[in-house]
Amino acid sequence: MTPLVYILIANWNGKAMTLECLESVRRITYRPYRVVVIDNASSDGSPEAIRRAAPDVELLLQDRNLRYAGAMNAGMRHALAHGAQFVLVMNNDVIVDPGLVSGLVHGMESDPTAGMVVPKILYHSTSSQIWYAGGRISFWTGTMWHVGIRQRDHGQYDRPGPTEYATGCCVLVTRTLIERVGMFDESYHMYAEDADWSLRARRAGFGIIYEPAGVLWHRVSVSAGGTMSLFKLRNKFLGNLRFFARHASWYHWAVFPWLSVAVNAWAMLRYLLRRRT
Repeated sequence: MTPLVYILIANWNGKAMTLECLESVRRITYRPYRVVVIDNASSDGSPEAIRRAAPDVELLLQDRNLRYAGAMNAGMRHALAHGAQFVLVMNNDVIVDPGLVSGLVHGMESDPTAGMVVPKILYHSTSSQIWYAGGRISFWTGTMWHVGIRQRDHGQYDRPGPTEYATGCCVLVTRTLIERVGMFDESYHMYAEDADWSLRARRAGFGIIYEPAGVLWHRVSVSAGGTMSLFKLRNKFLGNLRFFARHASWYHWAVFPWLSVAVNAWAMLRYLLRRRT
């Protein structure tokens, strides 16, 4: 018997994107699955539009904006209470390949240590360009980054294997991991809650697997105002600061605050130079 997968999608005033995401989810070939949209008190008519367009989707209406972590935690509690064996945590700003869930479940079942499986994620705007093909964390430089980011996809990351952290954009998680490790830490205002969850999972003995047989396309940073918006930069800095303050060892503190500033300043300079050209 194939495992029941609950697909959780958080929404906050993203009516058009969420409806487009749900339309792509309809084409998923895996069975059985159920879809839950957790709405963070949207004011753009999202709940009514979702009910009309996708009456089979379960709606969890929140009375305030719980942000991503809080919404997903509400969704996970609901999924576990209704028998989910796997939970797929997913952004609303994505379009999924029909084989996404089948690929991720296969990746999970292929590795007995796996507790999280993440797909290959491509940019929505340039559909053959990689956004995520695995995640890396450096406690020495105080940075996190995606393997393969902005590279043209020509199959160079088509081999599954372990990775250091799963992006919250899309990750399949086992019921066992949620019960043992817990859920997202809601004290993260925005950003790095996925890295925190991943690190706690790894320290509890669970593997994190990158599985390129699962694919989706992501509109990057739409809800944060764009890739280099001041809102995103500020919140990403605060999220990363909380993560490294919580998890770095004492000896990293002598190095990473200074290297983190240098690495991020260099990355921003390269971005600005590319934009000018």
